[in-house]
This record gives sequence, structure tokens and C-alpha cells, in this order.
Amino acid sequence: MLRTLFLHPPSWEGFDGGAGSRYQARREVRSFWYPTWLAQPAALVPGSRLVDAPPDGLGLADVLPLARLYDLAVLHTSTPSFPHDVRVAEALRRENPRLRIGFVGAHVAVHPEESLGGSEAIDFVARGEFDFTVREVAEGRPLAEVLGLSYREDGRIHSTPARPVLEDMDALPWVVDVYKRDLTVEHYAIGYLQHPYVSLYTGRGCRSRCTFCLWPQTVGGGRYRTRSVAHVVGEIVQARRHFPQVREVFFDDDTFTDDLPRAEAIARELGRLGVTWSCNAKANVPYETLRVLKDNGLRLLLVGYESGNQRILNNIKKGLRLDVARRFTRDAKALGITIHGTFILGLPGESRETIEETVRYACELDPDTLQVSIAAPYPGTAMHREALENGWLGERALVDGRGLQQSALSYPNLAHTEIFDSVETFYRRFYFRPRKIFALAGEMLRDRRVLTRRLREGAEFVRFLARRAP
Repeated sequence: MLRTLFLHPPSWEGFDGGAGSRYQARREVRSFWYPTWLAQPAALVPGSRLVDAPPDGLGLADVLPLARLYDLAVLHTSTPSFPHDVRVAEALRRENPRLRIGFVGAHVAVHPEESLGGSEAIDFVARGEFDFTVREVAEGRPLAEVLGLSYREDGRIHSTPARPVLEDMDALPWVVDVYKRDLTVEHYAIGYLQHPYVSLYTGRGCRSRCTFCLWPQTVGGGRYRTRSVAHVVGEIVQARRHFPQVREVFFDDDTFTDDLPRAEAIARELGRLGVTWSCNAKANVPYETLRVLKDNGLRLLLVGYESGNQRILNNIKKGLRLDVARRFTRDAKALGITIHGTFILGLPGESRETIEETVRYACELDPDTLQVSIAAPYPGTAMHREALENGWLGERALVDGRGLQQSALSYPNLAHTEIFDSVETFYRRFYFRPRKIFALAGEMLRDRRVLTRRLREGAEFVRFLARRAP
């Protein structure tokens, strides 16, 4: 077995370690998700080590000495971070010329040959689900025999056949053991989750067909493949042993509520354990299921509302009606479930009028907190293909040189600058309402921990708005 380092590389100052542990940009409030996509193969490779540089505050100088201690380094990358991650790989190679280096993640899954062409320091990239692909490389198998791999040999690029989609999700070992071994849970914080928290996946894929969503279209797949209830609950029990200080578990499945009977079954087991938990949900969960979840420890739902315009929701194949989302929100609030709502500006069909609709819709729904993003046409998504076909893509990258997200899309009736500027307007109109200010102030007065966190987040938010100024 090769001595293997799994590395979430250092990045620009203020990097936000968000979804998939390699988020696209610095965010309005800095947060860190667990590097679960790397922890999963790390759990399959005995003697490996996972280093998550951004939350640990590690720079390139800190991780370079590791190159001499390992035979294989596996780096997680993304489209915005790829150039920076290549520089990290090249520095590792200079430190140890014998180190074999591989890249994993959605970007290299979509562009394997282009990624390998980006640097001689990259020996291979894994396509699709890469857990067992990486384990076989770590076992020392010839690269030509490893499915789902593209690699460089004798100056040429080769690709092996695709690896079949993993059907038995219980074949994946628990990630919380890797968290315990290699990570510091207190370094991971999300503004709307209780701190400290632990997150993990109970399944992969998503039944929805949202054209913008990266993971189901590149790595996770369109079918929701799940771990058994017993396997999930067993890992939560283990997490509680490892981390008695953790206050909340978050299920990071793209849509945990895709399988309602299973979600209810897991909830009932968690209720017996007395676990506080949260998850991603679609805004169509019926009241009866919401009540079961709430009665068994559910605290918060992260809900992708995306837009307040039905035509835009239809354009992106969200599979959601505004009236259903309104009913769902009323039900969740009536049950006392906290909602963190996410919205996207600049989706196909956007205009000044639809942006205004979405802002009013968000204020009407009034989730406890929200996040506003700019539509990001990631390679490998249907939205990216649509943007290419219609000439909506300019020369702008997904992030600027400071690591801040910018609008890569523009439309004949809506300039990219208007999309960019509308984010700040959206935040100000939602959060600077007297009703919302009083609600947040009341929450802060009731809980000193919330007070401390909100003050820090408020300062970060103000600095974020200042950085966005052209």
C-alpha cells in the first residue's frame, strides 16, 4: 500500500471551504464544510492521512514538507481553484520528484484530458465516483488496470473505461473515524448550524434535474443511491462517541428528503438517540413528514428556493411550484423548524423584473436566514451547455483575482454588472427590515453563543460588501 496523503490544498486568504469542500469563492460569511469527498477514500486506504489546509490555517509552506513523507498525494480541486491547485501540485513535485500526484473532483471528472494537459505535475485524474479508484491506485495497481482513470504515461494521455456507479453504498466505510483521526471539529463552522457540528452523506445523487447543480451531473449521479438506515445510525452513534462536544449533525445529501419513508425511518432512530440534526430539503415535503422529522430531532432545513419566478424555475427544471413552496414554508414554520433559504440570481430567463419578484418572494417567505448566490455555469452542467449554445458566456471567470464570485453570465436584457450588483441589494432589502432585525436581535439576546457568532458574522458581512465594491 502506497503511503497516501489526501490534501485539500491551501488557497487564497479568506477562502470559504464550502460545498464539496472546494467552494467556488470567498463568501459573505466565512464558513467551513467537512472535506467528506476526500475523507471517504481516506477511510478506504489504511495508513493514509487527510490534511484540510484552509480551516487549519495552513499555507503552502506548511504543507510542502509533507511531500517527502508520502508516495501518493490526492488533491481535491474545482473549476475556480484549479489553477491555484496546480501550483500547489507543482510545488509538491519539486519537493519530492518521486511523489505520484492525482486530482479528484467535478472539474477533472468533466475535463480529464485538459486537466492533465494543465501540468506535468498531475500524473492522473479520477473520473466520476473516485473512492475505489483511488484505493486501487494506492494499492499499487498498474494505472492501466484501474477503471475510471485518465493518466499520463510516456508523455501520452490514456483513459481506462468508466467505473460502474457504486450501488452498494454500505460498502463505503464511515468517515467520522477519519474526522476523529485527522481533523479538528471546532475548526468547522457554518453560520446557520450549531457549533461545533458534524456533517456527512447518507447517500449520493438527486432525483431533481436542476440544470445548474454541479454534483449530480458530474460525480454523484441522477439517481439517489442511499446507505441503509442501520449504517447511517451506526455512524451517528460512532460520531457521538468521538465528538461528545458536537451539538448538531448535518446530512449533506443533495436532497435528503428525496426518499420520505427513509428520511422518517432515520429520524425516528435519531429521535430515540436524542440527536439534534439538520439536512438539505426540497420545498415540497408534506406536513405529515415534516412533523415526524421535527418530533425526532430535526432543527433546520436548508432549502433551495432559487427564484420567485415560476418561469425561471421551469427553465432550470427545478420541479417545484411557487404555491407548493409557500405551503411547505408555512408548514415548517408552524412546526417550529428553522429554515435557511438559498436563492440564485442570474439564472436563464432572469431580468430586472424577475429579480424584483425574487426579492419580494424571499421577504414574503421570510426564512430565518438566507444566502444569495450568482448563477455559476460550471462545466459539465446543462446550464453551462445552454450558456455556450446561446452566447451568454463572456470572458469572465467564475471568480475574480481576489477569489470573489462574479457573474460569468450576461443576457441581452440584463448585463452581468446588474446581476452582480443585485446580490448586495437583495441582502440589504432582506436583512435590513425592522422585522428581521428584531428577530435576529431577539435570538442574540436569548443565547450568548448566538450573540458572539452573529457579531462576528455581521462584521464579516460588512467587510464582504466592502470587498465587492468595484
